[in-house]
Amino acid sequence: MEEKKETIQKNYTYILKCSDGTLYTGWTNDLTKRLKAHNDGRGARYTKTRRPVALAYYESFCSKEEAMRREYEIKHLTRKEKEKLIQNQKENPA
Repeated sequence: MEEKKETIQKNYTYILKCSDGTLYTGWTNDLTKRLKAHNDGRGARYTKTRRPVALAYYESFCSKEEAMRREYEIKHLTRKEKEKLIQNQKENPA
């Protein structure tokens, strides 16, 4: 009998730095694929005209709900607070 391995799907909340200097926050279960989609113009309407975009920050979660909740929280931060998150991750990588 074949044994099924349980895979834990990661979910991510991320911040992108757009070509015009603005920040975009979103969530995904595949960071690489989502970043490529944003840069190919198939991501969000917001980033479509602000390409290229670069990954500036991310957090990982076990559930989609946690990632979405964190996305909501980050979207309500000021730009200065978002920049502080980005800087802290650069200074203290996981």
